[in-house]
Amino acid sequence: MKLIGPFAQILTLTGLPDRGALADSQLRIVPDGGVLTDTHHVVEVGAFRELKQRWPQAEIEARDGTETLLPGFIDAHTHICWAGSRAGDFALRNAGHSYLEIAARGGGIWSTVQHTRQAGFDILVSSVKERAIRHMREGVTTIEVKSGYGLSVEQELRQLRAIREASRQENGPRLVPTCLAAHMKPRDFEGSAQEYLNVLVHELLPQIAYEHLSGRVDIFVEQTAFDAAQAGSYLQAASELGFDVLVHADQFTAAGSAVAVECGAVSADHLEASGTEEINRLAASDTVAVALPGASLGLGMAFAPARKLLDAGASLAIASDWNPGSAPMGQLLAQSAILAAYEKLSTAEGLAALTVRAARALRISNAGMIHPGFTADLVAWPTPDYREILYSMGQMRPSQVWKSSFACF
Repeated sequence: MKLIGPFAQILTLTGLPDRGALADSQLRIVPDGGVLTDTHHVVEVGAFRELKQRWPQAEIEARDGTETLLPGFIDAHTHICWAGSRAGDFALRNAGHSYLEIAARGGGIWSTVQHTRQAGFDILVSSVKERAIRHMREGVTTIEVKSGYGLSVEQELRQLRAIREASRQENGPRLVPTCLAAHMKPRDFEGSAQEYLNVLVHELLPQIAYEHLSGRVDIFVEQTAFDAAQAGSYLQAASELGFDVLVHADQFTAAGSAVAVECGAVSADHLEASGTEEINRLAASDTVAVALPGASLGLGMAFAPARKLLDAGASLAIASDWNPGSAPMGQLLAQSAILAAYEKLSTAEGLAALTVRAARALRISNAGMIHPGFTADLVAWPTPDYREILYSMGQMRPSQVWKSSFACF
């Protein structure tokens, strides 16, 4: 057993409702606290002195009592397995060209597909590792990672195998792989969009299941990708094969969130174009709404209506969408602070969206809180006041991160 502490404040993120608005007064704060772990899981949380008296045999990892402890952040939407750069796309957008125009001219996703296909397997693995470690140094201990830059059976399998290999790095964060082979119809596929999806259903998804490469399937519903009817049939087939399903929804046009709710998707991600009808539909469902402020910043467009989603009763997570095209910054904490400022999110809403509610978006039942039986994914922040963490707008860095059975740095 190891007893870590004392901390000025421990925010457990326990006892919060799964959905709807949150006030800071709902946060459970343990002052002068400590956490007892068994190297893998949290055993007990409470006053440090009391824990020390009750567990005299525990190894003490002493802190100076000036820090705030949070559960590790969970980034529920990233694309960090890629090669190449899309700096040209960024320059074109800033010169007045739209995302859809750039995609039609051969930029966008297809540009990254070509670079990723050409990259060696070891390069893909190392790129995921490097980005994951950078994320962890910023307090993120669980990262969802999508494929979607292969866009063929062989290349999608290669991406997912690279993600699996990267997940084996010692002292690394937990990686949750997602198949996004339905990112767009590849330009070198001679059939229709529906025929491409049929190939995925009959050839790719069974092999993914056989190799245990992923338990999640995503699809992009948009003018440059797939329509609602195609997405619905594809997700139904994926569900029948045993996959959790999710949707890139309502990024430029409002269509995907309806598909997500109808298919019982775990999450609907993006939602920048969601209106009142879409917001109310999501709020009445079990589908988690995932806001991606990094894409709004990268594309210079409106944020997802986070305030309205929460007020309507939805469950909101915030993720980085870290990718080479629309959201190259990563930096989940900075994005969350900016979204909170623009959408008027309470600190409790912002932190819950990075922890316990983000865990719901990944269907992870043992992370996102500091609670007995949960993984010992813990992050110490160099402040005695939890409000300083978002207030710093992403400039504060953790003083230490513990990932399950070890201290990462």
